Amino acid sequence: MFGIVRPCTHRLTPGLRTQWTAHLCGLCLALRSDHGQFSRIVTNYDGLIVSVLTEAQSAPTADLRRTAGPCPLRAMRTAPVARGEGARLAAAVSLVLASAKVRDHIADRDGLLGRRPVAVAARRVARSWDRAGARTGASLGFDTSVLVDAVDRQTGIEAVAGIGTPLLLVTEPTESATAAAFAHTAVLAGRPGNAAPLAEAGRLFGRLAHLLDAVEDRAADEASGAWNPLTATGTPLAEARRLCDDAVRGVRLALRDAEFVDGKLVHVLLAHELEQAVNRAFGTTACAHGAQGHTPVPGNPYAPGAPGAPGDGNTPAPGNPYAPGAPGAPGDPTPPPPPRAPRGLLAGCLAATGLFCTCQVCCADEFEGPWSRQRREGCGGDCPDCCQCCECCEGCSFCEGCECCDCSC
Repeated sequence: MFGIVRPCTHRLTPGLRTQWTAHLCGLCLALRSDHGQFSRIVTNYDGLIVSVLTEAQSAPTADLRRTAGPCPLRAMRTAPVARGEGARLAAAVSLVLASAKVRDHIADRDGLLGRRPVAVAARRVARSWDRAGARTGASLGFDTSVLVDAVDRQTGIEAVAGIGTPLLLVTEPTESATAAAFAHTAVLAGRPGNAAPLAEAGRLFGRLAHLLDAVEDRAADEASGAWNPLTATGTPLAEARRLCDDAVRGVRLALRDAEFVDGKLVHVLLAHELEQAVNRAFGTTACAHGAQGHTPVPGNPYAPGAPGAPGDGNTPAPGNPYAPGAPGAPGDPTPPPPPRAPRGLLAGCLAATGLFCTCQVCCADEFEGPWSRQRREGCGGDCPDCCQCCECCEGCSFCEGCECCDCSC
């Protein structure tokens, strides 16, 4: 699983959690139905937003859901899952973007993909995903060549980018691809007036996806010598954070201009969870409503007084890697352990299979990402920094008294 929008289930009401799971499972099953079992490995958290947007603009009908059979990732329970054009568009976009991710790993010679025979096989898989995504996209009136063209331009831009190159020039192809996908949801839902604001929201979402991926991978990329947009352009983290915060505000403003039949889940994912994704990537406060009375400490989620940190705010929290005397802390001669190198395509696929078959994705508190090897929150994990009865809407200029939290206590 990959993607920047990974909502803690404790921040979702039971109804929204059921909707989110329905779209995630709907994307997975749409991939299986149209493209075979193997294609399900490209299921990702960000792709399901396309399905969410389509449904949020559509009038509710009985055929928007179907009951899926038992699945190990749902503890062998049946569940209602999303169906229809939104899920199929999400599948097409996910295939093309996964193909781009494979080619990126090949270009960086990651893991086994640094070996020519494996790279040749991976390129064939990537090409087959491009063709499969194009077939599904064409059946929905969506030209996936926009996505493929963006991937090709990305490679050329990275080849010439250097110190001083504007960072937004590097993110432009990703922005164009996501803008096209978001805008087409308005076409599928029969709301052409939403195309322009959703294209703007998609453009900024693509910027965020690119930047946050660069921030999260920066240390590993420097250790392995892989290309990273922040390092290549000499962009400091402070500037990357500014661009991310501006993008989050821009997405919220763009959504105000769109009309939704039921936009609660869209609101939570794109108005609130994007901000959580930025905080998670930069290591600042983990939950917006936990910041009351505290000032976030940039880069140190364990510092005394940091939102959600254990302890009373005066005593350093147990397990604090920034505490005096801790290994790798300032003044300590012991260097911190180096970041683990990400896995290649095939090794990551094997790791992902193990995660799914052992239900760690849905049952564990956290698990190691199969490709990035970064720690991820499990769907069933207990989140100490947030609760269902949160106050995320208080003081939010976008919410204006909405009931996305639906607090009943």
